[in-house]
Amino acid sequence: MDRYTEVRSYVLVATRGSFAAAALVEGVTPVIMGRRLSALEDRLGVKLIHRSTRGLTLTDSGESYLENAKAVLQSFEDLDASISENENSVRGHLVISAPAGFGRHHVAPHAPEFQARFPDLQLSFNLTDSVVDLVQEGYDMSIRIGEVLDPNYVAIKLYANKRVVCGAPSYFERHGRPLQLEDLAGHNCLSFNLQGGQHRGWTFQRDGKPVAIKVGGNLYCNDGELLFDWAKRGLGLSWRSWWEIQSAVQNGTLITVLDDFALPSYDIQAVYPQQHYLPAKVRFFIAFLKEVYNRPGYWLQG
Repeated sequence: MDRYTEVRSYVLVATRGSFAAAALVEGVTPVIMGRRLSALEDRLGVKLIHRSTRGLTLTDSGESYLENAKAVLQSFEDLDASISENENSVRGHLVISAPAGFGRHHVAPHAPEFQARFPDLQLSFNLTDSVVDLVQEGYDMSIRIGEVLDPNYVAIKLYANKRVVCGAPSYFERHGRPLQLEDLAGHNCLSFNLQGGQHRGWTFQRDGKPVAIKVGGNLYCNDGELLFDWAKRGLGLSWRSWWEIQSAVQNGTLITVLDDFALPSYDIQAVYPQQHYLPAKVRFFIAFLKEVYNRPGYWLQG
């Protein structure tokens, strides 16, 4: 077994927290991942990870080795990236994180078309609304919606987006339309629960400054698609991304309100860690998604 495979496997096990999770990334069994770790520990003559029924715990040596191992693997990635400048050389494994709903409809479905262009490249998607640590959890990149504040990451805008309040015509016929942000207090607002975020309220811009408005209603959940469906059924108002509701607004299923207060620059972005060389697989996937999202009428198909 080569040393690179041993080191990479160790980093995956250490960052993912289990042999099973690391094995999914590598496309092997947990038993094989365990053998790789044992081979590495035998070669080094030190214990890197304590195994118990409660899980895995890094030893002091394991903690120290992990940081150096990450640096070594990054050097290999940079070396490969420095010569991977054409489509014919793009190969390997691209690991991507994306929001659950957006990724289900607008990221993962495009994998076959991308792989047709780059048949030697494997794609792996983790669709979750949790914000993942790309470096610690071993992702090459993520798709995020909204502002990215971490200075250790690079964010590339894929498509302009904003967040707006919307509701069905039937809802407005019964309850009228809010004209000011404070009017939301008198409306049934369909919101994420604590598990889904938005606990600080809905965010708008007034007089050039962001303002958070607390809202309330009789339906909450942690699934954006369900909130979207409830809004279309006339059950209340929802605070949705423009990418999601464009077609519904065009066909009259939904109407937007309070547009003058809409939060701008809530863009769809590709995010990756700061690095000396950007791997070609990441660069080409970003360019591909830009192409897809800017195709005429793309967002009106849903």
